[in-house]
Amino acid sequence: MSQTDEYRFQVNLSGMIDILANHLYSSPRVFIREVLQNATDAITARKELGETAAESKEFEGKVTVELSGSGEQQVLMIQDNGIGLSEEDIHRFLSIIGQSSKKGADLLASETSFIGRFGIGLLSCFMVSDEIVVLTRSVKEGISMEWRGKPDGTYTIRRLETELPVGTQMYLRCKPGSEFYYEPAQVEESLFYYGALLPYPVMLSVDGETKRVNLPSTRWMQDPEQLRSRRGEVLDLGYRLMGERFGDFIPLRTASGRTGGIAFILPRSINLNSKRLHRVYLKHMLVSDKAENVLPEWAFFIKSLIWTDELQPTASREYFYENEQLDAVRSELGTCIRQELLRMAEYEPDRLQHWIRLHELSMKALAVEDDEFLRIMHRWFSFESTFGRRELSELIREAGGRPLHYTSTVDEYRQITHVAAAQSMLVINGGYIYDTEILEKLHWIDPALQAERLSPEDVSLSFTGLTQEEREQYYSVLRVMDAALQPMRCRTELKRFEPASLPVLYTISQDALTLRSMENTVEETTALFSNVLDSLKAGVQQNAGYSTLYFNLNNPVVARIFEATDTQMITAATEMMYVNALMMGHYPMNRSELGLMNRSVLHFINWGLGNGQNT
Repeated sequence: MSQTDEYRFQVNLSGMIDILANHLYSSPRVFIREVLQNATDAITARKELGETAAESKEFEGKVTVELSGSGEQQVLMIQDNGIGLSEEDIHRFLSIIGQSSKKGADLLASETSFIGRFGIGLLSCFMVSDEIVVLTRSVKEGISMEWRGKPDGTYTIRRLETELPVGTQMYLRCKPGSEFYYEPAQVEESLFYYGALLPYPVMLSVDGETKRVNLPSTRWMQDPEQLRSRRGEVLDLGYRLMGERFGDFIPLRTASGRTGGIAFILPRSINLNSKRLHRVYLKHMLVSDKAENVLPEWAFFIKSLIWTDELQPTASREYFYENEQLDAVRSELGTCIRQELLRMAEYEPDRLQHWIRLHELSMKALAVEDDEFLRIMHRWFSFESTFGRRELSELIREAGGRPLHYTSTVDEYRQITHVAAAQSMLVINGGYIYDTEILEKLHWIDPALQAERLSPEDVSLSFTGLTQEEREQYYSVLRVMDAALQPMRCRTELKRFEPASLPVLYTISQDALTLRSMENTVEETTALFSNVLDSLKAGVQQNAGYSTLYFNLNNPVVARIFEATDTQMITAATEMMYVNALMMGHYPMNRSELGLMNRSVLHFINWGLGNGQNT
């Protein structure tokens, strides 16, 4: 039997530090967060160590950060009066990479009390310092210890003869090239950025002057009802932490109470594709101010301030894992927003209408997902219509019990809007995002509300036909027109309709529209993809049928065309009207149609230059 030798992995500590600086953390200044985290965790541990409730309540934790020296001689000292480290703790937690002090069978095993999880935070200090010096005294043993660590993986431990106060002091000397991170203004900004909501005072001392950096403890933030009664303070908090003046907010809290926050309603309308950036604190320490996944996607009119002790951070502690816990929290926070909007609908309708007008798209997105929300809110949603932009409640009154007619695309609406408006037909433009889905769901929330899709062909049914004499009179002209548009798979019809200013109306079936889109794509794509589309076109072409170009005999231009006897002039005018109808309907033109437009324009130019004679 062969012998198997066992070896240990060799860890390149400087390589790990490079990974932290360039790949794990977003910025070297994250070391401030890590030292604050260690300090506040130590204070929390000491507070929980109190044998009686009175002892625990009497203890006042504090973190002090002190800057001294200048340039490369600058030293940053971080001191806390927390639980401190014994010699055994030092060996376990400062000298083993990946060992977290938040595990084990002692105080530090509490899941909900501490921030750290990975035991690599201390390494971040090597991004800005070539040596970490830790002086500490444990509240349990009372022996003062010194630990010195270097980025090459070496460290020393020694007992001190002097008696230090209980707690820990960490010293970081500026690493060449890291002077920026030691500037007083930068240190103060970073302390506030990460630790604004920490429950213990964070003091900064520079040149003998000491001041508190973080916000005073705001216990009312945990209670949604207290938030409502402290409106001015809440809005001021939003400005201080998020740098924006908000006018309104919605309190957030999950059923367990382990996640809560403030959903600030943005005071301006934003794009649907804008990033949803929220500020999230894990156990009072900032995790991210660019979190995108803590609220539902429809809540893009919200910029939130979230605090939690139940979500799982990634190794960098700058984002959260997408897991079942996050899904549950996101759903509950979304429910808070929905319920508050429903509460506004019942008790503060004017307030709700204001926000709907500003963030209607987001409200519609929620209504599409939630029938109960749609049932309450639909009457305030506005839609473009042939009667102007109106709230749905007004459009329902205008319909007078008749079904609401709507188009499913913007282009269809543009085709028929002039004709429908001239005939006092109420037609809603359902082509904008969410509008058709909402209109189609109306009868599910109220059987008395009916919405029916209207196509351009349906509008043409209301046109006035010709007399028998007119049909005979214009038959020959229509034959010339049909021949001109035959290559475009389009037929012509002559009607009378309003408004008289509209000369033609182009209508096309869905199959024909699909075929048209495929033909345009073939012209612009590669030969390989073109062959694939050609085979697909064959199946569509059988059912596509022809589009129709309706000429309006009430229009003076059209009337003049039908008086003409010159076949070439009629053909050119027909082609010109066809192209004009495509442009009015916002249909992209293919090469043949562009050629048609150029040819017809050139014909009229030549006809005009020839003083009425064709050349």
